[in-house]
Amino acid sequence: MNRKGIIIVVSGFSGAGKGTIMKALTAKYDQYALSISATTRDPRPGEVNGREYFFVSNEEFEKLIADNGLIEHAGYVNHYYGTPRKFVEDKLNAGIDVILEIEIQGALQVKEQYPDAVLLFVMPPSAAELEKRLRGRGTESDEVIRQRLKRAVEESVGIENYDYIVINDKLEDAVESVHGIITAAHGTPDRNMEFISKVREELNGLN
Repeated sequence: MNRKGIIIVVSGFSGAGKGTIMKALTAKYDQYALSISATTRDPRPGEVNGREYFFVSNEEFEKLIADNGLIEHAGYVNHYYGTPRKFVEDKLNAGIDVILEIEIQGALQVKEQYPDAVLLFVMPPSAAELEKRLRGRGTESDEVIRQRLKRAVEESVGIENYDYIVINDKLEDAVESVHGIITAAHGTPDRNMEFISKVREELNGLN
């Protein structure tokens, strides 16, 4: 039975720990790949083209948009960010599950094009814990933290559009929860119609 990869879209509040979960998941299991976004911003020190991002010019990005070469894209602070279609499709055809870590707007764009994509929303165990984690970073001002918490209120309105929520209380439990959801998704009838048809045909041949 040929196993085709599944797109997994992961969103969550800033500070919920979605990036940490995905890094732990891909380190533990080899059937997952984190999608690499294309961006028009300049590389930061230590960033490598094709590892953190595909760094492209505005012209190259706009050509990708025109050629339907992006699954989703958005603009942030005068720069474009988007998910290259070819990278994702190549991984899926190789049987690898591709994880897209994007915001709600992009997640819904993906679901429109790939209805069988699995949408996960990572949540903290409580709002108080979210604030504690944001403050615990020690890298952001009170004003930035307030903005992130305000943004979380807005994002919370769209959670019901997702297929699953994952509560990140203990990292190891959250990683196993995500892995279990994806494993179960591979077993749905709609993703196994070729196998089901084959068995039906074989059964008919026995009668």
